[in-house]
Amino acid sequence: MSIPGFETITIAPAANLVTVVTLNRPQVLNALNTQMGLDLIEAFTSLAASRDTRCVILTGTGERAFCSGGDLKQRRGMTDDQWHAQHEVFERAFLAMLNCPLPIIAAVNGFAYGGGLEIALCCDFIYATKGARFALTEVSLGIMPGGGGTQNLPRAVGERRAKELILSASPFSADEALEWGLANRLFESADLMAGAFATAEKIARNAPLSVRQAKKAIHRGLQTDLAQGMLFEIEAYNLLVPTADRREGIDAFNEKRPPRYTGS
Repeated sequence: MSIPGFETITIAPAANLVTVVTLNRPQVLNALNTQMGLDLIEAFTSLAASRDTRCVILTGTGERAFCSGGDLKQRRGMTDDQWHAQHEVFERAFLAMLNCPLPIIAAVNGFAYGGGLEIALCCDFIYATKGARFALTEVSLGIMPGGGGTQNLPRAVGERRAKELILSASPFSADEALEWGLANRLFESADLMAGAFATAEKIARNAPLSVRQAKKAIHRGLQTDLAQGMLFEIEAYNLLVPTADRREGIDAFNEKRPPRYTGS
């Protein structure tokens, strides 16, 4: 994949079919500004079409913050129209992550507040450092979560706990995030990326079409009732039957060798 230059993020070339996207505004704790929103749209749109990447790790520069939320200095003095225009960019960025067919692991390396937590919640699951902190603080600023926070947080921690966290704007710890099901695993700071890579490489070794279909079935199925979810799962399953990778997986098992998946 050709990796264009970005102003506010970096993309490392794929290693073992894993690509790392890094939020890169450390001088403001990787705060989300308009350009970062535009960069995220372009990055995840490009990655969705990539054949060189089978899993993405999303992290932040430095050890203090994954993303501290929206850049309030940029927002100060905006007209209503300017605010709406910027938020539309953010909405498109969040949707680009949510709709990305590739698995995305959030490697949260510090604060994930406001829009920063919403970015992490747009990923498929979250690994975090033991010192990470989380919050949706928008109601303390006269707004409310607008990047999926009121939808994704309840799906992660349950409706009642999400209401408590959002309505009180209370920060919570990495240990609490793990206990409540927001984070999957916690690491020492020095081990976070190695842990994320270990899982990403396991995912990348599996059949890419199967991974994409399974991700889609989980995500779409949770938006409906069980009967409809089962129907969607079978449709996703049946699309894999005529693929070369399905035949390769069965042949490799019977021949006692590692499979060579091509995504076809």
